Amino acid sequence: MSKLFIVPTPIGNLEDITFRAIATLKSVNLILAEDTRTSLKLLNNYKIQNNVESYHMHNEHKKLISIIEKLNNGLEIALICDAGTPGISDPGFLLVRECIKNNIEIECLPGATALIPALVNSGLPSDRFSFEGFLPVKKGRTKRLKAIADENRTVIFYESPHRILKTLNDLSTHYNEDSRVSISRELTKMHEENFRGTIKESIEYFQKKKPKGEFVIILSPN
Repeated sequence: MSKLFIVPTPIGNLEDITFRAIATLKSVNLILAEDTRTSLKLLNNYKIQNNVESYHMHNEHKKLISIIEKLNNGLEIALICDAGTPGISDPGFLLVRECIKNNIEIECLPGATALIPALVNSGLPSDRFSFEGFLPVKKGRTKRLKAIADENRTVIFYESPHRILKTLNDLSTHYNEDSRVSISRELTKMHEENFRGTIKESIEYFQKKKPKGEFVIILSPN
């Protein structure tokens, strides 16, 4: 039977992949990768020799029909992204939805995603939380920030190094600047760093230290 496997990959440390993920990537007929160059580093490290095809945000609409056809013809396909779990701020949603429409079986393996370790080590309430992914860059950004300001749960964001200060400053206009925040950088990698303090302190910190790497922001309820 055809099946789509959603396979999480390490967010930094290659040792964080599971035995099951390796076995799945070896056994399927085709691997869909967000960036084949990035994924080949992982695949080569575990001696996974398989067919690899690009599938990313710029071609996912174009490739959707052909992938569904392959699945309908009995192929087993694995979807991976550059890091973490596909569908979480990465391509995956469209393909999963289309598989459901076509009664194609889907199996999502458990595995790495940056938001959970960042939340757990933040020291902020983790019993109820809202994941916002990346904030809109322009259109809808202020509206989203105002809505988040009314949130009574811990809020999680992803952010890039060149926008981290802008986001923190924007948060300070909608939140109390003494609200607690935890900011994780380069999780699982050699230069992993976790900043914990107030929004005001975080702005001062990253004004002095040039932001590098990918960030996860954990924000306490307003």
